[in-house]
Amino acid sequence: MRVLGLMSGTSADGVDAVLARFSGPCASPRWQILASASRPYPAALQQQLIEAGQGAALGAAALLALTEAVTEQQALAARACDPDRQAQLVGCHGQTVWHRPPRDRQRGASLQLLQGPLLATLLGRPVVFDFRAADLALGGQGAPLVPAADQALLGRSDGWRGVLNLGGIANITLIPPRSGPERHARLRGWDCGPANSLIDLAVQQFSGGSLQYDRGGAWAGRGTADEGLIQAWLQEPYPQQRPPKSTGRECYGRSDLQHRLAQMESRDPADVLATLTGFAAACVAQDLQPRPIELLVAGGGARNQTLMAELRRRTRGTVVRPLEELGIGDLQREALAFALLAWWQWRNHPGSAISITGASSAAVLGLRVDPAARLSAADAGAGDGERPATAGAEPAAAPGTP
Repeated sequence: MRVLGLMSGTSADGVDAVLARFSGPCASPRWQILASASRPYPAALQQQLIEAGQGAALGAAALLALTEAVTEQQALAARACDPDRQAQLVGCHGQTVWHRPPRDRQRGASLQLLQGPLLATLLGRPVVFDFRAADLALGGQGAPLVPAADQALLGRSDGWRGVLNLGGIANITLIPPRSGPERHARLRGWDCGPANSLIDLAVQQFSGGSLQYDRGGAWAGRGTADEGLIQAWLQEPYPQQRPPKSTGRECYGRSDLQHRLAQMESRDPADVLATLTGFAAACVAQDLQPRPIELLVAGGGARNQTLMAELRRRTRGTVVRPLEELGIGDLQREALAFALLAWWQWRNHPGSAISITGASSAAVLGLRVDPAARLSAADAGAGDGERPATAGAEPAAAPGTP
């Protein structure tokens, strides 16, 4: 089955799209990436999303307009990736603007902006969306959701295999070895802390908005990190919290940056960026338990050479290499994962792992919606409790569905 995956992460820099083919058993599918594309958000939209993700007050009309704009951008990315309309199904994560993990006696919740029925109608394809709700309803974190897909797509190696995504937030997957005494261990994964979120915000502030991120880590590379401050930050509640755990801009956003900048008052911007970059790498290194024999890195942060150098320095003994070497590009990993999660939803296969989210049970993730149907005059005239014979019927499987 050909499935299109769409993903926009906490960096809110745009939409990544992957068209993939899946077949075979759900737990270890045969897969192939057929096409991929990335479409940046317009600058004004990105800024609105970042502000919303940091708690900016929005009126109902503004929130509605923002949701519609995100949906339209997802459709444009889908068309750029799949101009010939090969996809039989679309999996779309939507744009997270607020994530509230469960704590104490308060249930968790997560808000992703997307109008699923509109996207399905714009693309003329069934869409699976709202992937986090089922896990949250079962008491889970609702995040991260990619680890189960990582294990299915990449398989196991001779030791623990780590998969790291460096987006706005750093999230890790730890896949147990294929043999040996730990082969029966559970899959692990969680959000480690900030990756690019604080770095990007600092670059935007120091450059007066002329730069959006530290290209290649060049600016941080000219500075010297404050190791004492990094070690102090590692003692904060979130880095010390035991999994399951998840976070986002609501924790590591502009207000958090201002708190850290106050501790580095009058420092050279290069030193500040070096310290924030070192902190991002240190959050990951501290969390690598058990220590994997290899760490496969994806996401925009994989192109930040200073961040990658810091990661290698702090994880000596682990081979750190790009995920791209296994055939999945930096900006393809999460979109491919949500394509797989959509395929799993179509086949009624659980997409969550209780060892990762802490939910009471695994769950089939996502809601599926078909394109809006245009009723005929006869259908539209049905009344007195009657409805068209096709209404409410199960959607037909797309051509080629296994």
